[in-house]
Amino acid sequence: MVRYAVEVKGIVQGVGFRPFVYRLARNLKLCGFVRNTAEGVRIEIEGNEENCSTFLSELEKQNPPQSLIRSVNSRRIKPEGDREFRILSSSSGIRDTLVSPDIGLCADCAADIDRKGDRRYRYAFANCTNCGPRFTILRDIPYDRKNTSMADFTMCPDCLSEYENPLNRHFHAQPNACPACGPQLFFYRDAKPVSGDPYRLFQQAIDKGEIIALKGIGGFHLCCDARNEAAVKKLRGRKRRETKPLAVMMRDPETAEKYCEVSPEEKELLTSPQKPIVLLKKKKDCPAAPGITLLNRRIGVMLPYTPLHYILMKDREILVMTSANLSDDPMIFKDSEAGEELSGIADAMLTHNRRIVRRMDDSLCMTVDCKARMIRRARGYVPQPLLLEGNTGVILALGAQQKNTFCLAKGENAFLSGHIGDLDNPKAEDYLKSEIETFIRIFSAEPEVVVCDLHPDYFSTEYAAAYRGSLPVIRIQHHHAHFASVLAEQGIRGRAIGFIFDGTGYGTDGKIWGGEALFGTTAESRRMGHLLYFPLLGGDAAVREPWRCALSAIDMAAGRKAALALFPEHAKDSEILLRAGDRQIHSLLTSSMGRLFDAVSALTGVCLTSSYEGQAAVDLQQVMDESSEGAYSFGILTENGDLIFDWRPVIREALSDIRNGTAAGTVSARFHRAVVELVVSGADRIRKETGCTVIVLSGGVFQNDYLLENCLTALRNTGFSAFANEKVPAGDGGISFGQAAAASCRFLRQRKEISAHTASDFPNGG
Repeated sequence: MVRYAVEVKGIVQGVGFRPFVYRLARNLKLCGFVRNTAEGVRIEIEGNEENCSTFLSELEKQNPPQSLIRSVNSRRIKPEGDREFRILSSSSGIRDTLVSPDIGLCADCAADIDRKGDRRYRYAFANCTNCGPRFTILRDIPYDRKNTSMADFTMCPDCLSEYENPLNRHFHAQPNACPACGPQLFFYRDAKPVSGDPYRLFQQAIDKGEIIALKGIGGFHLCCDARNEAAVKKLRGRKRRETKPLAVMMRDPETAEKYCEVSPEEKELLTSPQKPIVLLKKKKDCPAAPGITLLNRRIGVMLPYTPLHYILMKDREILVMTSANLSDDPMIFKDSEAGEELSGIADAMLTHNRRIVRRMDDSLCMTVDCKARMIRRARGYVPQPLLLEGNTGVILALGAQQKNTFCLAKGENAFLSGHIGDLDNPKAEDYLKSEIETFIRIFSAEPEVVVCDLHPDYFSTEYAAAYRGSLPVIRIQHHHAHFASVLAEQGIRGRAIGFIFDGTGYGTDGKIWGGEALFGTTAESRRMGHLLYFPLLGGDAAVREPWRCALSAIDMAAGRKAALALFPEHAKDSEILLRAGDRQIHSLLTSSMGRLFDAVSALTGVCLTSSYEGQAAVDLQQVMDESSEGAYSFGILTENGDLIFDWRPVIREALSDIRNGTAAGTVSARFHRAVVELVVSGADRIRKETGCTVIVLSGGVFQNDYLLENCLTALRNTGFSAFANEKVPAGDGGISFGQAAAASCRFLRQRKEISAHTASDFPNGG
């Protein structure tokens, strides 16, 4: 007889791992125990050598689907003569375990909900070890009921019996409950409870065209009938969301296929345990209300991911399901906040008494190049760590100002936070600080290094300043962080070319970057080229009013007379803005590809003013007529050894087309093709200089699926190995991961290939 001590680290708590170990050990006639620890799971097995070897082999082959094993360490110890295999209570210690994200409703629990006579029939809080809330109800680790908000509910004898039976799928399912002992639903109107069946009351309100605040797993949503245009318009008006597309929930994959074109990859995403929002192409006869997406040809679709959603959608094909917040505030997740802040938006509220410990937005993704690409990484994925290969320290990376996330990297585990939001908002600032404190505590990860952006006025930069004097504070240039995010995610260790296109990023020369060609490694890079600078007339106002970008571009490309004739309704303002630009007053110079998209969008009349960040570029893509022919052309100049991507020929050609009555859809297509050709031509010029054939694409502009797909295809067709973000958002939500990766390489690992070069080789790395 032999005995082994086995330590398993990874996501091994709250995912049915101990019952799996118990069954495996019992089947192999092994004795010993399994228990949760602060580090993961500890197992001791005792039996004959052959069965112990089989156990260790099968441990990593048959582990539960929602578990993630990062390491298994086993060693021989002295036999103790155990006569059975047991599941022991959790032990405490130094925290080093991983935490499961929230998991979408599984088929077994859905069957319980549907089965008349089952004690969980139509119960909104059914769950088991394979599904249910995890991170959003967690207060502390280990992941035991007493450390979750389910501690408020005492299990009835039936639930306790399931919970204690290792052969039952509810064994140690910490949110385990039933109608006799668990959370309950409540329907409110005018802040008062309404008697009756909450499901029926909800459906009646939806039928009347009302807006309902619905409490889910990570916060409140605002719901209305997605086929009722008047209800959708009412929701937009009350929420002050005039043009940004709204997400919807659909009953099942078949319904999604009725409304949208759904590829096999998209269907797999929709039905995955993470149940993210997936951007799908609408069918021409899509019966959803036009006001849900307006110009957008895609619609954000998710399937029911909680029992409550599943029950409500039994009577509905489609509901609008958008996060409950005002303007750019974070998503509301507390009942007290919902009652007060949503009173002017929602006509009624369907809520429950299971507390949400932390808010969590819905994840958002799309498929490009047959791969899932994250746009917002949150519910279902957070806090599952990303691999930060070779990291040995603890790094706190604070991310960007817009679409903020932070990244807490502990060793090779990089914990990317959920969506925080834009840090121009005091509520988002408080949310960021609170979540950072939570991550540090839960993952027992006291930072050794703090990383922030170069921009002196970002809130994250100010937050980092508080650490000065006690910890090293590293500042990483915005576009290098985008570049590093792809390299680290894709495991690219050597040098690469990077084309980083976005709206705004503070450059090392004090100008606003956004159309950059970089060359280097995860640690450092140098700028090889950029878009020709042009002034942002009126500063930040040009982001909200794209016509200002068009005015500036036409002035540089076609002259003052053409610029002043462009927008007669803004004639007086145009003259003032251009004179101010001549004197460099409130007219920062930018190389932003995002702003160039804005300029073309306004030039075509598609979007003159934006109600949300990136709208002009999004709208320009939506009107594109891919059947039209032709392409505009960028010039490529050389200045002081750098490539200058001259957009003026593009603007002149577009202006000529517009004067000749060419449709906006054709202008859009020709502009998009010009950008693709610029990337290929620019990359080829850099390849000839450096010999590098690896290229990465990142930045918010590459969330444009047409641009990304066509760039990747064209680059590969010309001999490049081309990569882009997948698990990490290409937009600013991925900046913090790139910051952490760059800091890790530069200051914690000192990779040999970097130490061979002087800092002067890479002046733009941070």
